[in-house]
Amino acid sequence: MPETGGSSETPGGAAPTFLHDARSLQRKLVEEYYRDLEANERPRRPVAYMLVGGNLAEILRSFGFEVVFPEIVALNCAIKHQSLDNILHAESLGYGLDVCGYVKNDLGLQDLGGKTSFGRIPRPDVLVCSFSGCYVYVKWWEALAESYGAPLFMFDVPYMREEVPRKEDIDYLVGQLWELVHFLEQRTGQAFDMDLLKRVLIESRRAEDGWVEFLRAGRLRPSPIEAYFESIFYMFPINVLRGTPEAADFYDVVNTEIRARVRDQTYPLPEEKFRLLVEGVPPYTNYRAFWDFFRKWGAVSVVATYPKVGGLFDRGFRHDPARPFESIAEYSLGAYVNQSWPLRRKIIADYVKEYQADAALIHGIKSCRSFTAGQGDLRDWLIHDQGVPTLYIESDHEDPRYFAPAQIKNRMDAFFESLEQRRAVAIAGGRTPA
Repeated sequence: MPETGGSSETPGGAAPTFLHDARSLQRKLVEEYYRDLEANERPRRPVAYMLVGGNLAEILRSFGFEVVFPEIVALNCAIKHQSLDNILHAESLGYGLDVCGYVKNDLGLQDLGGKTSFGRIPRPDVLVCSFSGCYVYVKWWEALAESYGAPLFMFDVPYMREEVPRKEDIDYLVGQLWELVHFLEQRTGQAFDMDLLKRVLIESRRAEDGWVEFLRAGRLRPSPIEAYFESIFYMFPINVLRGTPEAADFYDVVNTEIRARVRDQTYPLPEEKFRLLVEGVPPYTNYRAFWDFFRKWGAVSVVATYPKVGGLFDRGFRHDPARPFESIAEYSLGAYVNQSWPLRRKIIADYVKEYQADAALIHGIKSCRSFTAGQGDLRDWLIHDQGVPTLYIESDHEDPRYFAPAQIKNRMDAFFESLEQRRAVAIAGGRTPA
Protein backbone atom coordinates (compact mmCIF):
# COMPACT_ATOMS: atom_id res chain seq x y z
CA MET A 1 0.00 0.00 0.00
CA PRO A 2 1.02 3.47 -0.18
CA GLU A 3 2.14 5.04 2.32
CA THR A 4 2.92 8.40 2.46
CA GLY A 5 5.87 10.51 2.78
CA GLY A 6 7.72 13.48 1.53
CA SER A 7 9.67 14.58 -1.51
CA SER A 8 11.67 17.47 -2.83
CA GLU A 9 10.27 17.21 -6.35
CA THR A 10 7.82 19.68 -7.91
CA PRO A 11 5.70 19.22 -11.02
CA GLY A 12 6.79 20.51 -14.38
CA GLY A 13 5.20 23.24 -16.45
CA ALA A 14 4.11 26.50 -14.90
CA ALA A 15 5.03 26.30 -11.23
CA PRO A 16 2.06 25.93 -8.90
CA THR A 17 1.82 28.08 -5.83
CA PHE A 18 3.70 26.53 -2.93
CA LEU A 19 4.03 27.59 0.65
CA HIS A 20 7.46 29.16 0.56
CA ASP A 21 8.63 28.85 4.16
CA ALA A 22 6.81 25.57 4.79
CA ARG A 23 8.18 24.04 1.58
CA SER A 24 11.73 24.97 2.55
CA LEU A 25 11.18 23.63 6.06
CA GLN A 26 9.77 20.37 4.69
CA ARG A 27 12.86 19.86 2.53
CA LYS A 28 15.05 20.57 5.52
CA LEU A 29 13.21 18.04 7.70
CA VAL A 30 13.46 15.34 5.03
CA GLU A 31 17.15 15.97 4.42
CA GLU A 32 17.95 16.02 8.14
CA TYR A 33 15.99 12.82 8.75
CA TYR A 34 17.92 10.80 6.16
CA ARG A 35 21.23 12.43 7.07
CA ASP A 36 20.72 11.56 10.73
CA LEU A 37 19.82 7.97 9.83
CA GLU A 38 23.02 7.58 7.83
CA ALA A 39 25.15 9.23 10.53
CA ASN A 40 23.57 7.21 13.34
CA GLU A 41 26.76 5.57 14.61
CA ARG A 42 28.35 6.99 17.79
CA PRO A 43 26.49 6.43 20.02
CA ARG A 44 24.24 4.38 17.78
CA ARG A 45 20.51 4.58 18.50
CA PRO A 46 18.52 1.39 17.85
CA VAL A 47 16.59 1.30 14.57
CA ALA A 48 13.07 -0.08 14.12
CA TYR A 49 11.32 -0.68 10.82
CA MET A 50 7.59 0.01 10.83
CA LEU A 51 4.69 0.53 8.43
CA VAL A 52 2.82 3.82 8.12
CA GLY A 53 -0.82 2.78 8.54
CA GLY A 54 -1.76 2.31 12.20
CA ASN A 55 1.86 2.53 13.30
CA LEU A 56 3.15 2.44 16.88
CA ALA A 57 5.82 5.10 16.49
CA GLU A 58 5.10 6.80 19.82
CA ILE A 59 5.92 3.66 21.81
CA LEU A 60 9.15 3.14 19.88
CA ARG A 61 10.14 6.78 20.31
CA SER A 62 9.63 6.42 24.06
CA PHE A 63 12.32 3.72 23.97
CA GLY A 64 14.71 5.92 21.97
CA PHE A 65 14.37 4.15 18.62
CA GLU A 66 14.98 5.72 15.25
CA VAL A 67 11.98 4.72 13.15
CA VAL A 68 12.36 3.84 9.46
CA PHE A 69 9.35 3.45 7.16
CA PRO A 70 10.33 1.37 4.11
CA GLU A 71 7.18 2.50 2.28
CA ILE A 72 8.37 6.09 2.49
CA VAL A 73 11.88 5.14 1.41
CA ALA A 74 10.29 3.43 -1.61
CA LEU A 75 8.13 6.51 -2.26
CA ASN A 76 11.22 8.72 -2.36
CA CYS A 77 13.02 6.28 -4.65
CA ALA A 78 10.08 6.33 -7.07
CA ILE A 79 9.63 10.09 -7.16
CA LYS A 80 13.37 10.48 -7.75
CA HIS A 81 13.19 7.90 -10.58
CA GLN A 82 15.30 5.36 -8.71
CA SER A 83 12.74 2.61 -8.11
CA LEU A 84 12.93 0.61 -11.34
CA ASP A 85 16.46 -0.75 -10.80
CA ASN A 86 15.45 -1.96 -7.33
CA ILE A 87 12.26 -3.54 -8.69
CA LEU A 88 14.10 -5.30 -11.52
CA HIS A 89 16.66 -6.62 -9.05
CA ALA A 90 13.89 -7.98 -6.81
CA GLU A 91 12.32 -9.67 -9.83
CA SER A 92 15.68 -11.25 -10.62
CA LEU A 93 15.57 -12.71 -7.10
CA GLY A 94 12.23 -14.35 -7.90
CA TYR A 95 9.59 -11.80 -6.89
CA GLY A 96 6.74 -11.80 -9.40
CA LEU A 97 5.36 -9.02 -11.56
CA ASP A 98 2.21 -8.76 -9.44
CA VAL A 99 4.02 -8.29 -6.11
CA CYS A 100 3.57 -4.86 -4.50
CA GLY A 101 5.95 -2.27 -5.93
CA TYR A 102 6.80 -1.00 -2.46
CA VAL A 103 7.87 -4.49 -1.45
CA LYS A 104 10.01 -5.07 -4.52
CA ASN A 105 11.65 -1.66 -4.27
CA ASP A 106 12.49 -2.26 -0.62
CA LEU A 107 13.75 -5.84 -0.95
CA GLY A 108 15.68 -5.00 -4.08
CA LEU A 109 17.21 -1.94 -2.43
CA GLN A 110 18.33 -3.78 0.71
CA ASP A 111 19.85 -6.61 -1.36
CA LEU A 112 21.79 -3.97 -3.31
CA GLY A 113 23.19 -2.48 -0.09
CA GLY A 114 20.57 0.09 0.96
CA LYS A 115 22.23 3.07 -0.74
CA THR A 116 19.99 5.78 -2.20
CA SER A 117 20.69 9.27 -3.52
CA PHE A 118 19.22 10.67 -0.30
CA GLY A 119 21.21 8.48 2.11
CA ARG A 120 22.02 4.94 3.12
CA ILE A 121 19.17 3.20 4.90
CA PRO A 122 20.39 1.53 8.12
CA ARG A 123 19.74 -2.09 9.02
CA PRO A 124 16.93 -2.70 11.53
CA ASP A 125 17.51 -3.84 15.10
CA VAL A 126 13.83 -4.79 15.39
CA LEU A 127 10.95 -5.17 12.93
CA VAL A 128 7.45 -4.17 14.04
CA CYS A 129 4.69 -5.18 11.63
CA SER A 130 1.42 -3.38 12.29
CA PHE A 131 -0.86 -5.59 10.21
CA SER A 132 -3.38 -2.85 9.53
CA GLY A 133 -5.29 -3.40 6.33
CA CYS A 134 -2.87 -5.37 4.14
CA TYR A 135 -1.80 -9.00 4.47
CA VAL A 136 1.19 -8.34 2.19
CA TYR A 137 2.71 -6.53 5.15
CA VAL A 138 3.07 -9.82 6.99
CA LYS A 139 4.98 -11.56 4.20
CA TRP A 140 7.08 -8.45 3.56
CA TRP A 141 8.20 -8.19 7.18
CA GLU A 142 8.83 -11.94 7.34
CA ALA A 143 11.12 -11.59 4.31
CA LEU A 144 12.95 -8.70 6.01
CA ALA A 145 13.32 -10.72 9.22
CA GLU A 146 14.83 -13.60 7.26
CA SER A 147 17.15 -11.30 5.32
CA TYR A 148 18.38 -9.20 8.25
CA GLY A 149 18.11 -11.78 11.01
CA ALA A 150 16.27 -9.16 13.06
CA PRO A 151 13.59 -10.05 15.65
CA LEU A 152 10.03 -9.53 14.40
CA PHE A 153 7.04 -8.36 16.46
CA MET A 154 3.69 -8.91 14.75
CA PHE A 155 0.88 -6.53 15.77
CA ASP A 156 -2.37 -8.07 14.60
CA VAL A 157 -5.06 -5.45 13.90
CA PRO A 158 -8.67 -6.51 13.18
CA TYR A 159 -10.55 -4.79 10.39
CA MET A 160 -12.95 -2.01 11.30
CA ARG A 161 -16.45 -3.36 10.67
CA GLU A 162 -18.39 -0.58 12.41
CA GLU A 163 -17.85 3.15 12.83
CA VAL A 164 -17.25 2.82 16.59
CA PRO A 165 -14.43 0.44 17.60
CA ARG A 166 -15.56 -2.63 19.49
CA LYS A 167 -14.40 -2.95 23.09
CA GLU A 168 -13.14 -6.47 22.50
CA ASP A 169 -10.96 -5.20 19.62
CA ILE A 170 -9.50 -2.44 21.80
CA ASP A 171 -8.81 -4.91 24.63
CA TYR A 172 -7.16 -7.31 22.16
CA LEU A 173 -4.87 -4.57 20.84
CA VAL A 174 -4.01 -3.13 24.27
CA GLY A 175 -2.91 -6.60 25.36
CA GLN A 176 -0.59 -6.75 22.34
CA LEU A 177 0.80 -3.28 23.11
CA TRP A 178 1.89 -4.49 26.54
CA GLU A 179 3.53 -7.46 24.82
CA LEU A 180 5.38 -4.99 22.57
CA VAL A 181 6.54 -3.05 25.63
CA HIS A 182 7.97 -6.22 27.21
CA PHE A 183 9.56 -7.16 23.86
CA LEU A 184 11.29 -3.75 23.66
CA GLU A 185 12.36 -3.86 27.30
CA GLN A 186 14.08 -7.19 26.67
CA ARG A 187 15.74 -5.94 23.49
CA THR A 188 16.96 -2.63 24.91
CA GLY A 189 17.48 -3.42 28.58
CA GLN A 190 15.50 -0.25 29.26
CA ALA A 191 12.43 0.06 31.48
CA PHE A 192 9.27 1.42 29.91
CA ASP A 193 8.52 5.04 30.89
CA MET A 194 4.79 5.79 30.74
CA ASP A 195 5.34 9.48 31.52
CA LEU A 196 7.70 9.79 28.56
CA LEU A 197 5.14 8.10 26.30
CA LYS A 198 2.50 10.60 27.42
CA ARG A 199 4.82 13.50 26.58
CA VAL A 200 5.38 12.04 23.12
CA LEU A 201 1.61 11.70 22.66
CA ILE A 202 1.11 15.36 23.56
CA GLU A 203 3.35 16.29 20.61
CA SER A 204 1.51 13.82 18.37
CA ARG A 205 -1.81 15.41 19.23
CA ARG A 206 -0.46 18.90 18.54
CA ALA A 207 0.79 17.80 15.11
CA GLU A 208 -2.55 16.11 14.37
CA ASP A 209 -4.43 19.32 15.15
CA GLY A 210 -2.23 21.25 12.73
CA TRP A 211 -2.46 18.64 9.98
CA VAL A 212 -6.26 18.64 10.16
CA GLU A 213 -6.40 22.43 9.99
CA PHE A 214 -4.40 22.23 6.76
CA LEU A 215 -6.59 19.50 5.25
CA ARG A 216 -9.83 21.25 6.09
CA ALA A 217 -8.77 24.34 4.20
CA GLY A 218 -9.92 22.42 1.12
CA ARG A 219 -13.52 23.16 2.15
CA LEU A 220 -13.07 26.81 1.19
CA ARG A 221 -14.11 28.04 -2.27
CA PRO A 222 -11.79 28.40 -4.04
CA SER A 223 -9.57 25.95 -2.22
CA PRO A 224 -6.26 27.44 -1.05
CA ILE A 225 -4.66 23.97 -1.06
CA GLU A 226 -4.21 21.11 -3.52
CA ALA A 227 -5.38 18.29 -1.28
CA TYR A 228 -3.87 15.42 -3.28
CA PHE A 229 -0.62 16.58 -4.86
CA GLU A 230 0.32 19.29 -2.39
CA SER A 231 -0.56 17.17 0.63
CA ILE A 232 2.04 14.65 -0.49
CA PHE A 233 4.74 17.15 0.40
CA TYR A 234 3.29 17.90 3.82
CA MET A 235 2.57 14.31 4.89
CA PHE A 236 6.18 13.65 5.85
CA PRO A 237 6.06 15.16 9.37
CA ILE A 238 2.72 13.60 10.35
CA ASN A 239 3.80 10.18 9.10
CA VAL A 240 7.52 10.04 9.87
CA LEU A 241 8.12 12.57 12.65
CA ARG A 242 4.84 12.35 14.57
CA GLY A 243 5.52 12.54 18.30
CA THR A 244 8.32 15.10 17.93
CA PRO A 245 8.12 18.87 18.53
CA GLU A 246 9.49 19.39 15.00
CA ALA A 247 6.40 17.81 13.44
CA ALA A 248 4.00 19.88 15.53
CA ASP A 249 5.90 23.11 14.88
CA PHE A 250 5.92 22.39 11.15
CA TYR A 251 2.14 22.61 10.86
CA ASP A 252 2.13 25.93 12.68
CA VAL A 253 4.26 27.25 9.80
CA VAL A 254 2.06 25.60 7.17
CA ASN A 255 -1.18 27.00 8.55
CA THR A 256 0.22 30.50 8.99
CA GLU A 257 0.98 30.49 5.28
CA ILE A 258 -2.39 28.99 4.35
CA ARG A 259 -4.09 31.84 6.14
CA ALA A 260 -1.89 34.28 4.22
CA ARG A 261 -2.81 32.50 0.99
CA VAL A 262 -6.51 33.01 1.71
CA ARG A 263 -5.95 36.63 2.70
CA ASP A 264 -3.98 37.37 -0.49
CA GLN A 265 -6.25 35.23 -2.69
CA THR A 266 -3.32 33.16 -3.86
CA TYR A 267 -4.65 29.79 -4.98
CA PRO A 268 -3.18 26.61 -6.50
CA LEU A 269 -4.55 27.58 -9.94
CA PRO A 270 -5.60 30.94 -11.41
CA GLU A 271 -9.15 29.57 -11.82
CA GLU A 272 -10.74 26.67 -9.97
CA LYS A 273 -12.98 25.08 -12.60
CA PHE A 274 -13.50 21.65 -11.06
CA ARG A 275 -13.37 20.53 -7.45
CA LEU A 276 -12.31 16.88 -7.20
CA LEU A 277 -12.23 14.11 -4.68
CA VAL A 278 -9.27 11.83 -5.46
CA GLU A 279 -9.04 8.24 -4.26
CA GLY A 280 -5.88 6.16 -4.51
CA VAL A 281 -2.11 6.27 -4.34
CA PRO A 282 -0.27 8.65 -6.72
CA PRO A 283 1.87 7.35 -9.59
CA TYR A 284 5.07 8.59 -8.00
CA THR A 285 7.25 7.68 -10.97
CA ASN A 286 5.29 10.15 -13.13
CA TYR A 287 4.17 12.58 -10.48
CA ARG A 288 4.80 15.71 -12.55
CA ALA A 289 2.97 14.51 -15.64
CA PHE A 290 -0.03 13.30 -13.66
CA TRP A 291 -0.42 16.62 -11.87
CA ASP A 292 -0.18 18.46 -15.18
CA PHE A 293 -3.15 16.46 -16.51
CA PHE A 294 -5.25 18.00 -13.70
CA ARG A 295 -3.90 21.52 -13.98
CA LYS A 296 -4.57 21.71 -17.71
CA TRP A 297 -8.32 21.59 -16.97
CA GLY A 298 -8.36 23.84 -13.92
CA ALA A 299 -9.06 20.80 -11.74
CA VAL A 300 -8.13 21.09 -8.07
CA SER A 301 -8.39 18.21 -5.65
CA VAL A 302 -10.07 19.64 -2.58
CA VAL A 303 -10.07 16.35 -0.65
CA ALA A 304 -8.23 13.05 -1.08
CA THR A 305 -8.18 9.71 0.69
CA TYR A 306 -4.49 8.90 0.24
CA PRO A 307 -3.25 11.51 2.73
CA LYS A 308 -5.35 9.65 5.34
CA VAL A 309 -3.39 6.37 5.16
CA GLY A 310 -1.41 7.56 8.16
CA GLY A 311 -4.57 8.26 10.14
CA LEU A 312 -8.12 9.53 9.79
CA PHE A 313 -7.39 12.52 11.99
CA ASP A 314 -9.83 14.72 10.08
CA ARG A 315 -12.61 12.33 11.11
CA GLY A 316 -12.08 13.23 14.75
CA PHE A 317 -9.38 10.89 16.03
CA ARG A 318 -6.55 12.22 18.23
CA HIS A 319 -3.95 10.42 20.29
CA ASP A 320 -4.82 10.95 23.94
CA PRO A 321 -2.10 11.11 26.63
CA ALA A 322 -4.82 10.50 29.23
CA ARG A 323 -5.62 7.16 27.55
CA PRO A 324 -2.28 6.25 25.99
CA PHE A 325 -2.64 2.59 25.07
CA GLU A 326 -6.37 2.77 24.33
CA SER A 327 -5.92 5.70 21.95
CA ILE A 328 -2.96 4.01 20.21
CA ALA A 329 -5.18 0.95 19.75
CA GLU A 330 -7.97 3.11 18.32
CA TYR A 331 -5.49 4.75 15.96
CA SER A 332 -4.28 1.38 14.67
CA LEU A 333 -7.84 0.30 13.94
CA GLY A 334 -8.60 3.58 12.19
CA ALA A 335 -6.06 3.45 9.37
CA TYR A 336 -7.89 4.27 6.14
CA VAL A 337 -7.18 0.97 4.38
CA ASN A 338 -8.20 -0.90 7.54
CA GLN A 339 -11.80 0.24 7.08
CA SER A 340 -14.37 -2.13 5.61
CA TRP A 341 -15.68 -1.07 2.20
CA PRO A 342 -19.04 0.11 3.57
CA LEU A 343 -17.12 2.40 5.93
CA ARG A 344 -14.80 3.63 3.15
CA ARG A 345 -17.81 4.40 0.98
CA LYS A 346 -19.41 6.42 3.75
CA ILE A 347 -16.19 8.36 4.33
CA ILE A 348 -15.98 9.19 0.63
CA ALA A 349 -19.65 10.16 0.36
CA ASP A 350 -19.26 12.43 3.38
CA TYR A 351 -16.18 14.03 1.80
CA VAL A 352 -18.04 14.73 -1.46
CA LYS A 353 -20.72 16.66 0.45
CA GLU A 354 -18.46 18.37 2.97
CA TYR A 355 -15.96 19.60 0.36
CA GLN A 356 -18.57 20.26 -2.38
CA ALA A 357 -16.72 18.09 -4.89
CA ASP A 358 -17.96 18.21 -8.50
CA ALA A 359 -16.55 14.80 -9.39
CA ALA A 360 -14.28 12.00 -8.27
CA LEU A 361 -11.17 10.46 -9.79
CA ILE A 362 -9.95 7.03 -8.71
CA HIS A 363 -6.37 6.02 -9.39
CA GLY A 364 -5.98 2.27 -9.15
CA ILE A 365 -2.57 0.74 -8.45
CA LYS A 366 -1.71 -2.41 -10.36
CA SER A 367 0.41 -3.93 -7.60
CA CYS A 368 -1.51 -2.69 -4.53
CA ARG A 369 -4.47 -4.89 -3.69
CA SER A 370 -5.24 -3.35 -0.31
CA PHE A 371 -6.00 0.08 -1.73
CA THR A 372 -7.29 -0.97 -5.15
CA ALA A 373 -9.50 -4.00 -4.49
CA GLY A 374 -13.08 -2.78 -4.65
CA GLN A 375 -12.36 0.50 -6.46
CA GLY A 376 -14.20 -0.62 -9.60
CA ASP A 377 -17.32 -1.20 -7.53
CA LEU A 378 -16.70 2.13 -5.79
CA ARG A 379 -16.75 3.89 -9.15
CA ASP A 380 -20.10 2.32 -10.07
CA TRP A 381 -21.53 3.15 -6.63
CA LEU A 382 -20.45 6.80 -6.86
CA ILE A 383 -21.94 7.18 -10.33
CA HIS A 384 -25.21 5.28 -9.93
CA ASP A 385 -26.00 5.61 -6.21
CA GLN A 386 -24.48 8.99 -5.41
CA GLY A 387 -24.77 10.76 -8.76
CA VAL A 388 -21.08 11.73 -8.71
CA PRO A 389 -19.27 11.71 -12.10
CA THR A 390 -16.28 9.42 -11.55
CA LEU A 391 -13.28 8.37 -13.61
CA TYR A 392 -11.22 5.25 -12.91
CA ILE A 393 -7.69 5.00 -14.28
CA GLU A 394 -4.86 2.62 -13.45
CA SER A 395 -1.07 2.60 -13.36
CA ASP A 396 1.36 1.91 -10.52
CA HIS A 397 2.88 3.82 -7.62
CA GLU A 398 6.43 2.41 -8.00
CA ASP A 399 6.82 0.81 -11.41
CA PRO A 400 7.11 3.24 -14.35
CA ARG A 401 6.46 0.42 -16.83
CA TYR A 402 2.73 0.65 -16.05
CA PHE A 403 2.26 4.37 -16.58
CA ALA A 404 0.89 5.00 -20.10
CA PRO A 405 0.86 8.81 -20.36
CA ALA A 406 -0.96 9.12 -23.70
CA GLN A 407 -3.72 6.72 -22.65
CA ILE A 408 -4.18 8.33 -19.23
CA LYS A 409 -4.17 11.83 -20.71
CA ASN A 410 -6.77 10.89 -23.32
CA ARG A 411 -9.10 9.41 -20.71
CA MET A 412 -8.71 12.40 -18.40
CA ASP A 413 -9.26 14.85 -21.27
CA ALA A 414 -12.46 13.03 -22.25
CA PHE A 415 -13.64 13.03 -18.63
CA PHE A 416 -13.10 16.74 -18.10
CA GLU A 417 -14.66 17.51 -21.49
CA SER A 418 -17.76 15.60 -20.33
CA LEU A 419 -17.81 17.62 -17.10
CA GLU A 420 -17.63 20.84 -19.11
CA GLN A 421 -20.49 19.65 -21.33
CA ARG A 422 -22.53 18.62 -18.31
CA ARG A 423 -22.02 22.06 -16.79
CA ALA A 424 -22.93 23.85 -20.04
CA VAL A 425 -26.14 21.84 -20.39
CA ALA A 426 -27.08 22.60 -16.78
CA ILE A 427 -26.53 26.32 -17.25
CA ALA A 428 -28.48 26.33 -20.52
CA GLY A 429 -31.34 24.64 -18.73
CA GLY A 430 -31.33 27.23 -15.98
CA ARG A 431 -30.03 24.78 -13.39
CA THR A 432 -27.18 25.24 -10.97
CA PRO A 433 -24.33 23.13 -12.40
CA ALA A 434 -23.22 20.17 -10.26
